[in-house]
Amino acid sequence: MTITTKKSPTIHTLQELQDSGYRSRSIKEELRENLIESLQKKQQPFPGIYGYEHTVIPELERAILSGHNINLLGLRGQAKTRLARLMVNLLDEWMPIVQGSEVNDDPMQPLSRYAKDLIALKADQTPIEWVHRSDRFVEKLATPDVTVADLIGDVDPIKAANLKLSYADERVIHFGMIPRANRCIFVINELPDLQARIQVALFNILQEGDIQIRGFKLRFPLDIHFVFTANPEDYTNRGSIVTPLKDRIGSQILTHYPSTVETAAKITSQEIRPGAGQVKTVLVPHLAELLIERISFVARESEYVDVKSGISARMSITAYENLMSTAELRCLKHGHKKTHVRLSDFNGIIPALTGKLEIAYEGEQEGARFVAEHLIQEAVKTTFETIFPKIPKLEKQQARGAYQDIIDWFVNNSEEFELTDDLGDNAYRGQLDRIPALDTLIDKHYPLKEAAERSFLKELILWGLVANKKLTRVKLEDGMGYSDFLSDVLKGL
Repeated sequence: MTITTKKSPTIHTLQELQDSGYRSRSIKEELRENLIESLQKKQQPFPGIYGYEHTVIPELERAILSGHNINLLGLRGQAKTRLARLMVNLLDEWMPIVQGSEVNDDPMQPLSRYAKDLIALKADQTPIEWVHRSDRFVEKLATPDVTVADLIGDVDPIKAANLKLSYADERVIHFGMIPRANRCIFVINELPDLQARIQVALFNILQEGDIQIRGFKLRFPLDIHFVFTANPEDYTNRGSIVTPLKDRIGSQILTHYPSTVETAAKITSQEIRPGAGQVKTVLVPHLAELLIERISFVARESEYVDVKSGISARMSITAYENLMSTAELRCLKHGHKKTHVRLSDFNGIIPALTGKLEIAYEGEQEGARFVAEHLIQEAVKTTFETIFPKIPKLEKQQARGAYQDIIDWFVNNSEEFELTDDLGDNAYRGQLDRIPALDTLIDKHYPLKEAAERSFLKELILWGLVANKKLTRVKLEDGMGYSDFLSDVLKGL
């Protein structure tokens, strides 16, 4: 019987539990049977996970069907812990235990001395309590200071003295986190950081089902579904997973970053936590959302970034939040009620990038801020080239054709073209509308109706021409100024 009521079941004694038809099963059987039921009902067992539909999730499902303990191996920010937490949804909603048990004793198959003694004393009237599946997830971050006593347990001399027990009695043991997680999902994050001697202590639990504490060997067949997470060993030089422990882990599943910017944008949109009222105040064009993700993709291929450390999805999430706050701050300072994100607002995401990038040697020579600005510029250039005709380096005269009217506008216009932060949205759009050739180019290659996204795209064209050395951009105290590249070079001479 699977208990699926929202409220705690009204069964309170062992006799009532037996009469209800409840059937004991291991946690691996429970996960397997509930996964089968979920798949038969065409339900998604891992909601909110994008980009893993044909890679990680099928492998995870196979591991659960096989009853394997699992190691999720991948770089930071690849949803390893989230996958482990979502496995809780495959547990029964309620689980019965012997009331007062430290190790979640199954009333039908008691494990501890406490539960066995209680059942022997009260028989069918043994009290039962219920544990919700949300409380059947235990997580431990592996750190160098973790001890065997923390995970498995230790002999408690005070308990032995108070109860007048010899050290040969199992009741003198103070159980650690793992025995207390009996019949639960137990996750150890960053497994390579766990000292080798502590990893060795897990051997018997994973394979033989007994625990050893200070020479005290106790046959204690724990029922636990283990999930480990780890970064690739070539990155985490702090340690490694010892080979015999690897051998005892049934399935090792490799995670990865999203393969497309659209998938990455879905993840970011799901994870961002905008401030109260920010969603109503700031409009973020879809192109801006994709550009945020493009920065991560560019970073994963940049010579300035140590790609072995990974580019976490958290970088895009915090960058998105900073982008909205940059636009909101401009809106507040100038007394506007609403605004939309501009390309120049991307200068406000630099603090979110510099704190999450592991800079390589080449990047250290230039500085973190330079690397962040370079990644933004490269992302703009890549986005620009996916929408508009690419500008080859060798065929300059032929390639200039698509952008000649825009460049000519800057050559023939004597007035400074500036996009300052204090411009309201209407004035900002009006300034960009001064260049009719921008509208012509957009209508030909990427027709857009929404004014906010159209303005964003116009500024992206200007940035793209700057990246290809067709225009010059100058950072002003309160915005950006643009001019013809050749004229600017001649002025310099």
